[in-house]
Amino acid sequence: MDAHTVKLIDKRGKEETVTADKFCIATGGRPNYGGFEGAEENCISSDDIFWRKKQPGKTLVVGASYIALECAGFLASLGFDVTVMVRSILLRGFDQEIAGKIRVACEEAGVKFIEGSVPAKFEKVQFKTA
Repeated sequence: MDAHTVKLIDKRGKEETVTADKFCIATGGRPNYGGFEGAEENCISSDDIFWRKKQPGKTLVVGASYIALECAGFLASLGFDVTVMVRSILLRGFDQEIAGKIRVACEEAGVKFIEGSVPAKFEKVQFKTA
């Protein structure tokens, strides 16, 4: 509304006016599938994992952002077999000394890492059981 006033409108249309000397607007982000062939049809996002009715089982986490590592960590702590596929470094843009400590903590929790890799494509495969 002006330099020190913001009008907030919730999903029901209820309005509220807030004034402050300064505002910090953190919009967050949405997960994406990285544009890899077959990803949208065969993978789930970090948001989707919380709505699943079935346990994920053995899991490949693609990427090493803080959300990716958070998901890998909680899945491993729940006892799932988890591997993180890392293109270059963990937590790009973060302090790398701390990133190294986070990696050690993940490995101690049982998380495995595939270094210097990106997926070529994702496809469903039927395995025959004996």
